[in-house]
Amino acid sequence: MNRLEKGHMSRRERQIMDILYRLGQASAKDVLDSLPDPPSYSAVRALMATLEGKGMVTHSKESRRYIYKPAITEKRARRSAMSNLLSTFFEGRPEKMVAALLDPKDMQLGKKEIEKIRNAVAEKS
Repeated sequence: MNRLEKGHMSRRERQIMDILYRLGQASAKDVLDSLPDPPSYSAVRALMATLEGKGMVTHSKESRRYIYKPAITEKRARRSAMSNLLSTFFEGRPEKMVAALLDPKDMQLGKKEIEKIRNAVAEKS
């Protein structure tokens, strides 16, 4: 089991990772200031520790505060999230996920978006 499979990320953990990817590095206070409807400072510290335990972030110490950085690339995190989504909702089958995306009852894609998808598929073929 790799470190990304140790557990799925909660909504808050994903928000924190988005902030870290955007900023490159941040203290718990920086993250707190960037979160929508933020929890307490101690809750942010606990979430950062959880993410570190999952292997998603690392920290270094600058004077008295910890500075957190993503431990994996955003691309790798995205791939892991897609893999979890596929296995959880689509029996591990990408064609089922694409079919769900194209289902007009669920999501209405415009001609522009459909053309982008076609081009991406054509490039991979």
